[in-house]
Amino acid sequence: MGVVITPLPGAGTEIGGVDLAQPLSDEDFALIRNAYADHGVIFFRDQDITEEQHIAFARRWAPININRFLGAHPQFPEIAVLRKERDQTENIGGAWHTDQSYDHAPAMGSILVARELPPSGGNTLFASMYKAYEALSPAMKEKLAPLKAIHSAKRIFGKNALYNKERGDRIGNEDVAEQLEDSVHPVVITHPLSGKKALFVNIAYTTQIIGWSEADTSAFVGEMFVHCTQPQFVYEFEWRPGSIAFWDNRSTWHYAKNDYHGHRREMHRITLEGVPLTA
Repeated sequence: MGVVITPLPGAGTEIGGVDLAQPLSDEDFALIRNAYADHGVIFFRDQDITEEQHIAFARRWAPININRFLGAHPQFPEIAVLRKERDQTENIGGAWHTDQSYDHAPAMGSILVARELPPSGGNTLFASMYKAYEALSPAMKEKLAPLKAIHSAKRIFGKNALYNKERGDRIGNEDVAEQLEDSVHPVVITHPLSGKKALFVNIAYTTQIIGWSEADTSAFVGEMFVHCTQPQFVYEFEWRPGSIAFWDNRSTWHYAKNDYHGHRREMHRITLEGVPLTA
C-alpha cells in the first residue's frame, strides 16, 4: 500500500499508508512534501514514534529551530513540550496565530505529536491562508499587494505578555522577547514551496502595517481575523492517540481549543527553520 492523500474540507489533507517510525522512500517523501506545500497542513493517524524518530522525521525536511520561549523536553532539546496540567486554566496556543512570524526568517513548519490527551476536547483548528487570500476581492488583493507589516514577539512573550499569569516553567525568556528585533514581512507572500499567494498577518504577532496608524492597523487585522476564520477556510482536527499534525506556518493559522479543564494534555512540538519571505 502506498501513500494515500485525502484532502479535507477547509484546510489540510490526511496522509495514510505510511509508518513514520520507518524511513520514508524518496518517492513517498516527495508525495508528502507536495501535499504539504499545496494544502498547508498534513495529518497522520495511528503512528507510534519515539522522540528520536520524531527528530529524524523533522530533520528530513529542514534544520530544527530551537524555540527561545517554550519549555524544552529534558532529554531532547529539539522538542518543545506543550502541556497543560490538571490544575491549570490556560493552555498554550489558545488563540488564532501562526508560529514565530516574529522571526526574520519565519519558521517553515511545526510537527506536533500527541503524547497525552484528555478524554475529550483539546482539538486544534487550522485555517488556510491560501483560501483566505483567494476569496478576497480583486480590489482588496490590489490594496494589499504592496503592504508590509511589523511582527513582534513582545505581545505574547514579553514582560507584559498574555501568558504572564500562568507561565510556570512552560514559557520563559521574557527578556529575550523584549530585546528581540521586530521583523517586517509582506502582508501577502508568495509561498516558497508552492508558489501560491497567501495572507501573512495574524492577530498574535502582527503589530503594525507600515505607513498605517495603530488604529487602522488594529481595524485591518481584526477585519482579516473575521475573514480568515470563516468556516469554509477552517478544519478542526480531533486528536487521538497516535495522531500527528504538521502545519506550514507560512500558509496556515492554528488555534488550540482550551475545553478540557481538569485533565492533563501533553504535546511534543518540533519547529523547522524557514527562509525570508517575499511578496
